Amino acid sequence: MMGPAHSLSGAAAWLGVGAATAAAGHPMPWPVLLAGALICAGAALAPDLDHKAATISRAFGPVSRGLCEIVDKLSYAVYKATRKRGDPRRSGGHRTLTHTWLWAVLIGGGTSVLAITGGRWAVLAILFVHMVLAIEGLLWRATRGSSSDVLVWLLAGTSAWILAGILDKPEGGADWLFTAPGQEYLWLGLPIVLGALVHDIGDALTVSGCPVLWPIPVGRKRWYPIGPPKAMRFRAGSWVELKVLMPVFMLLGGVGGAAALNFI
Repeated sequence: MMGPAHSLSGAAAWLGVGAATAAAGHPMPWPVLLAGALICAGAALAPDLDHKAATISRAFGPVSRGLCEIVDKLSYAVYKATRKRGDPRRSGGHRTLTHTWLWAVLIGGGTSVLAITGGRWAVLAILFVHMVLAIEGLLWRATRGSSSDVLVWLLAGTSAWILAGILDKPEGGADWLFTAPGQEYLWLGLPIVLGALVHDIGDALTVSGCPVLWPIPVGRKRWYPIGPPKAMRFRAGSWVELKVLMPVFMLLGGVGGAAALNFI
């Protein structure tokens, strides 16, 4: 899938989690619902860090472009080192390491550790990075062109600062779900894991599938491209994605958000 659909699906997924936790008796404070939806929307772009033409590669200028090259080479090296006889030969690392459940868990867990050990500046950095990605994904028409980069960064930085301030207030939600002393912001890793997994599921619906189960082997392949029957798959950027899936994501997100806030 393309960046806008990935971001929409990430936001909708977190709003759905908000509805589920409210029904289970652990409602999210509205700042957690909002911040989590934006983080998840941004995190749903992050697995494409292995693709030089992806939205995330342009989001932070030369820094993200250089990081994409490193991740692409790392992913390709891991693929070559772990492929089985049934896995095809390939020339790049796109849709390999960063498109697996293991990567999602490691990135989310690392983010949680950083959030509870790094203090306020670590939290601000996590929020800023994902606010930039969320803006690039959700407002993609308005952020086209390199001339908009500084404005996106300013908006993301302001949003991160305001959200962190609200979350830090009593009942703001910094300690949502994890209430022991020192566990504030431990939940920040959850929308990041969810966003990465939603990205993988979205890519699994496309023609190429997605090796989300790696390193668990399936038959003669360790990088088995999980997906529905080929007749049900679509090409990234096709009318199915733009005219069907994106409106569905918006509808589900709206319903989930309303349920999470007890409006329905």
